[in-house]
Amino acid sequence: MTIHIEELTLSSIIGILDFERVTPQPIVVDILIDYYYIDNNFINYADVISLVEELIKIQEYELLEDALNEIQEKLLHTYQNIKKLTLKISKPEIINHANVAISTQWIANN
Repeated sequence: MTIHIEELTLSSIIGILDFERVTPQPIVVDILIDYYYIDNNFINYADVISLVEELIKIQEYELLEDALNEIQEKLLHTYQNIKKLTLKISKPEIINHANVAISTQWIANN
């Protein structure tokens, strides 16, 4: 099975620039989770969204890379039936004429 969480939009303190540490900005999170669905062992997408929202709002990350790494680690620890995980965080308003994003992907070794 694959869960698609697209355009999860949050307002958060994230970034290294001085103004980013003071004023929350919109960020967009996209998540793809491929997982083994066996014996009704499913992943609740609402729980995934809550986990991501909580981490991003509480941690106030400086680097998108740190946010991605921690979200990935937490999801893989919480849901051990994940076989592939793709995460992307976009900052749609940080550059006037571009949407910038960082992404990562994890694939199980089996």
